[in-house]
Amino acid sequence: MCISNHRAIGRRVSGRIIKGFMMLMLPVTLLSACNGMFFYPMQTLVRTPAQLGLAYEEINFPSLDGTQLNGWLLRAKGEAKATVVFFHGNAENISTHIGAVYWLPAAGYNVFLFDYRGYGLSQGKAELHGVHLDARAALQYIRERPDIDPSRLIVFGQSLGGAIALYTAATEDIPLRAVVVESAFARYRGIFREKLGGFFLTWPLQWPLSLGVSDQYSPQAVVGQLKAPLLIIHGDADPIIPIRHAYDLYEQAGKDKELWVVEGGGHTAAFGPFREVYRPKLLEYLRQRLQDTP
Repeated sequence: MCISNHRAIGRRVSGRIIKGFMMLMLPVTLLSACNGMFFYPMQTLVRTPAQLGLAYEEINFPSLDGTQLNGWLLRAKGEAKATVVFFHGNAENISTHIGAVYWLPAAGYNVFLFDYRGYGLSQGKAELHGVHLDARAALQYIRERPDIDPSRLIVFGQSLGGAIALYTAATEDIPLRAVVVESAFARYRGIFREKLGGFFLTWPLQWPLSLGVSDQYSPQAVVGQLKAPLLIIHGDADPIIPIRHAYDLYEQAGKDKELWVVEGGGHTAAFGPFREVYRPKLLEYLRQRLQDTP
């Protein structure tokens, strides 16, 4: 009987030690998972532009720290009206995100889409500072190509790519005709806190843990510095990034700005499920911006 009691007590003590250790490790685990929350790269390319009937050039270029990056330049049909630099979202790679822009070459636009480090055929490992180096390098690369008109560049980013595009366009000294973002978030720390707050186990940790997330590259802090016209697109039913992020960005932006609310739209839905409305609407917006004096 005494031995059984000792064993039971030992099991309870061991269980408490394990639970205590797990509770201590949970914040560490969540903080280390922060990078994974923002980046879900996939290395395998599932399609090429040629399979979609698009003329393209495969491009390899260095990031600002020398990391080799991979991308595609989709050629406009006929004389190019402008070149769109596309910043994709946090998952997969350009071979899946091409669905957001494959229709633009037929409308007369070059499209340069590239993979951040760790995505697709790009080298390295995705992390916040490096990805922003990649974004700056992509803009600089396309601007310096002799076959691209540097005075007719447009930036387009979706979701995480929208946040990256906003920060890059606002802080990089490259003239742009327009910056278009869809389903972008306003703050890295804010969106991290919201995701922790959506789960009952991590709800109590949302405020202390979010302090470990850098807001160095958050677009809301710099969107007011943007010199190019800004178009913000967001679905009012977005379950991933709530539309309040769009309102926050719009409020902090300068005077040359527009906000399109996609009624009933989910995450990055404007040019997919709502394409019949928003594709021609975007083309008209770009046409007008290209008529403006740079």
